[in-house]
Amino acid sequence: MHALKRVCFFCSAALFVVLLASSAMAAEEKVGGVDPQKVLFLHPKYEQTLKQFKEIADNKQREAKDAIDKEADNNKKAEIFQNMRRTVAEEEQKLMQPLFNDIDLAIRSVATAKKVTVVVDKSALFYGGIDITDDVVQELKKKNVSSS
Repeated sequence: MHALKRVCFFCSAALFVVLLASSAMAAEEKVGGVDPQKVLFLHPKYEQTLKQFKEIADNKQREAKDAIDKEADNNKKAEIFQNMRRTVAEEEQKLMQPLFNDIDLAIRSVATAKKVTVVVDKSALFYGGIDITDDVVQELKKKNVSSS
């Protein structure tokens, strides 16, 4: 029984040290929050990219519909449809990736300027932190004006 008390004491002491260390580390962190959806929607190239994607998706859907209408085998119809969906998803990724890269760089730039050490989705912030969303949008606009 005495050994069990000693183990409990050491576990409690270890837990206390871990909690103390984590709170000390957390005190050094400066947390920023960003609304990724708002940043994406306000990206200067978002509307143009969305229009381009819609054209590609519409064309792929028309092509798939024509191929499905000509096909009698239901398995082949399903395969055509799945291939079209996969192709459209790949095209979307290709078109959106440059925007995601821009956003990532803007977040890093703003975080560095504001000395923010951790940036999370704004919806994950329950209490505290600073909202850097508008600053990120301004950084995107500034970068896209100077690169045009």
